[in-house]
Amino acid sequence: MTQTDTPNHVGLCGLGQMGLPVAGRLAASRAVLAYDITGERRALAAQLEQVTTTDTLVGLAACDTIVLSLPSPAVSRSVVRELADHVKHGTVIVETGTVLPADVREWHGILDPAGARVIDAAILSGVAQMERGAATLLVGGAVDDIDAARGVLDVLGGAGWSRFGDLGAGMAAKVVNNGVAHAVMVVLVEAFAMAKAEGVELADIAAMLERPDGGLVRPLTHRVMERVAQADYDGGMPLEAARKDSTLALAMAQQSGTPLFATQAVQTVYDLAQAAGRGRSDYAAVAELWEEWGNAPLTFQARDES
Repeated sequence: MTQTDTPNHVGLCGLGQMGLPVAGRLAASRAVLAYDITGERRALAAQLEQVTTTDTLVGLAACDTIVLSLPSPAVSRSVVRELADHVKHGTVIVETGTVLPADVREWHGILDPAGARVIDAAILSGVAQMERGAATLLVGGAVDDIDAARGVLDVLGGAGWSRFGDLGAGMAAKVVNNGVAHAVMVVLVEAFAMAKAEGVELADIAAMLERPDGGLVRPLTHRVMERVAQADYDGGMPLEAARKDSTLALAMAQQSGTPLFATQAVQTVYDLAQAAGRGRSDYAAVAELWEEWGNAPLTFQARDES
């Protein structure tokens, strides 16, 4: 469909790999006015029931809520600057693309003179989950602004959404999540390469790591969620023993000619913690290094999920 009278539509800017599924989810419950710089993507979106397209970005300015699904902070910045000259007072911009927390706060500074509002709703999930209504959103912003966009958040966050804090907090959580995922990916590849070089069945390694007491899960569920959360470093596996095991991993890899990068960097952390006199503490005590460097405690109250 092409643009008609659209004040009650939800606006959507960006119809790329994630944007098109976002359009589909939104259109399942409400009318959508969509824009993309590419005519081909607009044509694909126009095939969806309840989706109207516009060939100008400012065509979205009539919408009370405008969702951004764009490929980079630079593109979002450009879009926000152009919309700021045309949006209505009270319009809510929902940033779903992955940007920095400071970027979203910058969007607020650009939009505030026009009386428009912004929240961040980072999409934790992938395209497939969005398509089937099983995506999770990480949300940041003022409570009133989030409430104004609650209907859109409920639709896009089919698996649920949570407010992580003030504006930018959702993006901060997403960047943390992605940083962990990408670092763990390297560690896992290194681990599998070591196992392969030693003739260990990789399926067995995968099964071992996914166990509750395996090396992938236990550091989070026990050492972070219990020990770091409570600053409890008495007993447990001594840091000096963990350092020894890390040294053995490096030695085994060296013998097989397996390059290690992330694991080598980790060894440096254990060396520093050992030198700082934490050898007899549980190895979760490496967290104290970051507490000193950042001058902030990493303790927290773990949520009761029961």
